[in-house]
Amino acid sequence: MYEQTTTDREHERYARCIAASKRVRWDIDEDVIRGRQLDFGRDFLPEGLSQVSKRNFLGPHDRRLVSQIQGRTYANMLGLVERYINAKVIEAQSQHVMADQVALEALVRFSDEELKHQELFRRIEKMAAEGMPPGYRFDADPNAVAEAVLSHSSWSVLGLTLVIELFTQAHYRESIDADREICPLFKDVFLYHWREESQHAILDELEWRREDGRLSEAMRHRGVEDLISLVRAVDGILQQQAAADVTYFLANASAAYTGEECGRLEALFIEAYRWQYILSGTSLERFQRTLGSMVDASDLSMIQEALAPLAPAVAATH
Repeated sequence: MYEQTTTDREHERYARCIAASKRVRWDIDEDVIRGRQLDFGRDFLPEGLSQVSKRNFLGPHDRRLVSQIQGRTYANMLGLVERYINAKVIEAQSQHVMADQVALEALVRFSDEELKHQELFRRIEKMAAEGMPPGYRFDADPNAVAEAVLSHSSWSVLGLTLVIELFTQAHYRESIDADREICPLFKDVFLYHWREESQHAILDELEWRREDGRLSEAMRHRGVEDLISLVRAVDGILQQQAAADVTYFLANASAAYTGEECGRLEALFIEAYRWQYILSGTSLERFQRTLGSMVDASDLSMIQEALAPLAPAVAATH
């Protein structure tokens, strides 16, 4: 364990996160669910995220089914990553226990909120399972994924975490909030999630920069290699889930699809998932600015080269 004193500016940013956490605090049942159920007559995930509008051979029923499958996976994916994020936040707390108590409180609140988010997403999965046909699979184990992620360097884990916290905010602001037709409960889940994630992204950046301040150039380079490894591991999970989701879709679709159309469906899901969980975060100006302030041109180029194979199919649609 190591301790670092916080600067006056850092102390103030931690304090603002506490104030915001108190102001937006919400309860799963009283504020979010409010006795409601998911509306299976509506979309869950907006077309800006699902990419379903890029496949015009789908009829209305099947377009909605794609949205609902991807929305179900979206909630499960966020619940999955929040398991490792919470473990990392608890680890970060230890660095402040005998130092800045304001920073400690901000991170304790962060951890408490992440536990609540995991419970919320478990509730949504239960509702989805009750209202959708059987056979959906989400095989990634949260504990196994958390152990694998946390085996990497702290610098890389904190970098990945900032990507995730930033894309969840961007998705809500740019797609979910603007869609007036999606399921009201599903929309509210991500409204309330967004309200607390806004503070989490600030704390992620603070902790990532603090970790970066401890590193030598060689250690940071190894962190970059670890971050690339983590992105590739995420992509592996996405490819497996995309295959499972296409299989589930075809088993429950209202139409029969040709082999060529099935191939286009597979491309739809993997492109959408790579955009949702990797590229929409790494392409954000805030992430690029933070990363660019830490790494040299060589390391930045290495990261860009690692992301390039994921981007071409998406680039034409964004």
